[in-house]
Amino acid sequence: MQLRHLKSSSVVVEEGDTRVLCDPWLVDGAFYGSWAHYPPLSFEPEDYADVDYIYVSHIHPDHCHPETLQRLDTDTPVIVHDYQWDFLADNLRRWGFDVIELPHDERMHLGDDLHLNVLASDDCDPEVCGKYFGCGWFMDDVTGGTEGSTQIDSMGVFDDGEHVLVNANDCRWPMTAAASQRVLDRYGEVDMLLMQYGAANFYPQCMLDYSHEERLEAAEEVAVEMCQDAESFVQVFEPDYYMPFAGSYTLAGPLSDLNQYVGVMRRAEAKEYFEASENVPEDSTCILLNSEEAFDLETGTQSAPYTPVDPERKQAYIDEELADRSFDYHDDEMPSLAELQELLPVAYEHMEEKRRGIGFESDTTVLLDLVEDTTAALSLQGDGIEYRSRDEAADGEEYVRMRIDPRLLHRILQGPAHAHYNNAQIGSHVHFAKEPDIYERPVYYCMNYFHA
Repeated sequence: MQLRHLKSSSVVVEEGDTRVLCDPWLVDGAFYGSWAHYPPLSFEPEDYADVDYIYVSHIHPDHCHPETLQRLDTDTPVIVHDYQWDFLADNLRRWGFDVIELPHDERMHLGDDLHLNVLASDDCDPEVCGKYFGCGWFMDDVTGGTEGSTQIDSMGVFDDGEHVLVNANDCRWPMTAAASQRVLDRYGEVDMLLMQYGAANFYPQCMLDYSHEERLEAAEEVAVEMCQDAESFVQVFEPDYYMPFAGSYTLAGPLSDLNQYVGVMRRAEAKEYFEASENVPEDSTCILLNSEEAFDLETGTQSAPYTPVDPERKQAYIDEELADRSFDYHDDEMPSLAELQELLPVAYEHMEEKRRGIGFESDTTVLLDLVEDTTAALSLQGDGIEYRSRDEAADGEEYVRMRIDPRLLHRILQGPAHAHYNNAQIGSHVHFAKEPDIYERPVYYCMNYFHA
C-alpha cells in the first residue's frame, strides 16, 4: 500500500491498480475565496481524475470542495459515511456523483486487496457528541431519538490485509476516543496514521479587540493545543508512522495580513514538536511528504525527502500573489438595511428553534453589525431582535460582537444554498469582540442555524 500526499488533507491511497482520492481540495479559493495553498499547486485536479473511488470525510470545503469536484470524473463513485443527516450525500448527488453511504464500521472491498472502513468521529453515539459540545443536548429534536452519528467528521481506515492506514483527518480528541479504540480492537496494529495538527478556526486572527501581541501569544497557544490534541491520536494508535497533514492553509485577499496570527505551526515545526514530545512513542516515526510524493508502507520509504517551507518565500508569495485576490461575494451588490432586516426575523426564529432544542440560554447578547451604523442585538433568551446604533450597541451587557462583510452576511441570511455561517467563520470572514472574553461554544453552534 502506498500513500501519496497532494495538498493539505488531500491524499491518494494506492494498492495494486486500485486508487482512492481522499478529501479533494485541489483548487485555491475554499471558504468563499479566503483559503489558498502554499506552496502553490503545481498540478491540475484533472491529473487525479483517473481514480477508482473518492472518499470524502465530511462536508467542509477543504475536504469536499465543489470547484475541485466539478473538475473530476462524475463516473467515479464517492464514498461517505452514512450520516444521520444526508446533506453531504445530497450535495454530491446534486453535483452528479454516485454516492455510496457506508454504514458505521462496515468494511468495504474496493479492489485488489484494498478495503475501506469509515467510522463516525463520535462512534455513532449522540451522547458523545453532546458531551463534546458541552451543552447537554442529545439531538432528539433532530433525529427523533434514533441511532446514528450527529457529527460531520469521519475517520477512514484503509487496509490491504497486511497493512493498516488510519486517515483521521479533522477528527478531534477526545470525541474520537471510542471510535479509535474500536479500530484498535478490530485491526490491532496500525502502520500509518494521518491526523489534523492545525486549527481551522477564526481564533485568534479574527479577534477585533486583541492587540498584535495578544493575537501572537494566543496563536502560539492554539498551535500547541492542536498538537497536543494530535498527540493523543499517536499515543493511542502507536503507529509505525504518522503524518500531520490536515490543517494547512494560507489566507488570501483582504485577509492575507492575518496569516501571522493563524494558530497553526509549519509542518516542519510540528514534526519537531512531536519528535520532542514524551507522549509520542519512541518507535513511532513522523513522516512529511512534499506535494505529489509518496510513502510505501511495505518498505517504509518515501519517494523524496521533505523540503520545509521557506517563511520568507512564503511571505513574498502572499504579498505578490495572494493579497490581490478577491472573494466570491465581492461582486455582489451591497445590501440595504431594509434588505437585511427583511431576512433577520425569520433567521432569528430559525436560530431560536435550535437554541430551545438544545436547552441553551445565555445572558450574552450577539451583536451583529449590519449597515448604516446599525447593529442587530440578538437575544439568547428568546427576547428577539433589537436594533441599535453601532456605538451604543454594547453598553452595559455581556456580548459577542460579530462583524461580517454585509454582502456575505446577506448570502448567509438567504440560506445555506448561498452561504453558511460556519464556513464563513472557518474562512476567517467573521470578526469578533467579546465581553467578557470567554468562549461559549453553543453560541456559535446556534449561529449555524441563523438563516432564513
